[in-house]
Amino acid sequence: MQKVILVTGATDGIGFETAKMLVEQNHHLIVHGRSAAKVEDVVNKLQALHGNAKVESVVADLSNLKAVTAMVTEIAERFGKIDVLINNAGVYSTPHTITDDGLDVRFVVNTIAPYYLTKELLPLLSSSGRVVNLSSAAQAPVNIDALEGHRTLGDGDAYAQSKLALTMWSRALGLANQHNGPMIVSVNPKSFLGSKMVKDAYGIAGGDLSQGADILVRAGLSDEFNHAHGKYYDNDIEAFAQPHSQALDDAKVAEVIASIKSLITRLA
Repeated sequence: MQKVILVTGATDGIGFETAKMLVEQNHHLIVHGRSAAKVEDVVNKLQALHGNAKVESVVADLSNLKAVTAMVTEIAERFGKIDVLINNAGVYSTPHTITDDGLDVRFVVNTIAPYYLTKELLPLLSSSGRVVNLSSAAQAPVNIDALEGHRTLGDGDAYAQSKLALTMWSRALGLANQHNGPMIVSVNPKSFLGSKMVKDAYGIAGGDLSQGADILVRAGLSDEFNHAHGKYYDNDIEAFAQPHSQALDDAKVAEVIASIKSLITRLA
């Protein structure tokens, strides 16, 4: 059955490889990117791969929460419903680490924007819908001051903390929706895959991106994830696993989510 699937950060890396796999399966794809030119190029490439593919696009800068608000409105008006949301977009290093709102761009793009997007798009997802959040094996205890822009972190710390924060709210939202859906899961796609992010961060070519794309497609569509509400899948070991211990600390998770909600209320 054809599904309507939104993939954020679909212009390169794992996002683009995931989009290719989904198009080959003849799903109705909505590809997201922050550059209109890159998004248009990706749409053309995907349609060239599969002549009958239904590929549409949305452009938004996820480092700006007001742009996320506009993106949500556009998706609701144009599509009315979606079946799967894959929150793939992410940032590790960038020349400008602080947004115009004074926040670390890694926390905004990797943690806050996908939370906001997920919460706002829940009404468009059915009980059998799915949200797949791209986590990482790199997870570190979340510093609330850093999340709120009061403390500066290096690239590695900011990335690892932002990915744990994503995993934390994924678990909380997943468990909160386990009886009524949609299914919400976080996934480490596999460490050191050959994305631009890995090349920039570690200076290595990395592994085959299709390994990461394959698990994202499976998480979005396969029966093995039917009951993965709030779980963390670690593709390094190819199994569900325990996330960082802080993701299991309900008080800390609640603190992180409260901070995210406060920032959204103030800035979106």
